[in-house]
Amino acid sequence: MNNFVQVGVIGLGKFGLEFGQQLAAQGVNVLGIDNREANIKEARHVFTQVYKANAAQKEALLQMGMGDLSHVLVSVGDSIAASAMISMYLKELGVPVVWVKAINQDHAKLLRKIGVDDVFMPERMAARQLANRITIPGFIDYFPFNEEIVVKEIKINSWAGRSLRELNLTNKYRIQVIAVKKNQAKDYVLVPKADEKLAVDDLLVVIGEINSLAQIEP
Repeated sequence: MNNFVQVGVIGLGKFGLEFGQQLAAQGVNVLGIDNREANIKEARHVFTQVYKANAAQKEALLQMGMGDLSHVLVSVGDSIAASAMISMYLKELGVPVVWVKAINQDHAKLLRKIGVDDVFMPERMAARQLANRITIPGFIDYFPFNEEIVVKEIKINSWAGRSLRELNLTNKYRIQVIAVKKNQAKDYVLVPKADEKLAVDDLLVVIGEINSLAQIEP
């Protein structure tokens, strides 16, 4: 990994700190900014560089070289005004990718108008994922680009004895099979063979729209 800082994190609370720790563990150089001394101390042993500063001041962002970074995460708690100002300044400084944590839908709408690249609400995402584990059996995760598309694990019953080619799931339901785990097998196999017959209790990992997945009876 290069020695120069690549990713910035503004706001070193629980989410920002965890995000930075995950990046650092993968060898990414991370620059952190916060105006609270306690957060600075906690991040100092993890991040490549940490600064105590008011990130809502454009001059401070400029002096710390934020415009030279490829990605910046903004996670500044409940202050919508600070979040919006920081995000606007980052885009004005030419940061290619700006991610921002929003606290509600109105906040998210404002951030999108400013032109940030991605807006997320971790609590809402976590709650929805947990709920879907109940309402969508086998639910694994959302597809990153569309929350109506999910990755799901399904167990074979009525499809036993038929091949993926015969089932024709892509054309019938717009569902794509990305992995299969044969009954009693230890691991999944990516890109399963189209002509291999399925058996009872085989597991498939599929990706598709929630409504389409609700129609199938595997």
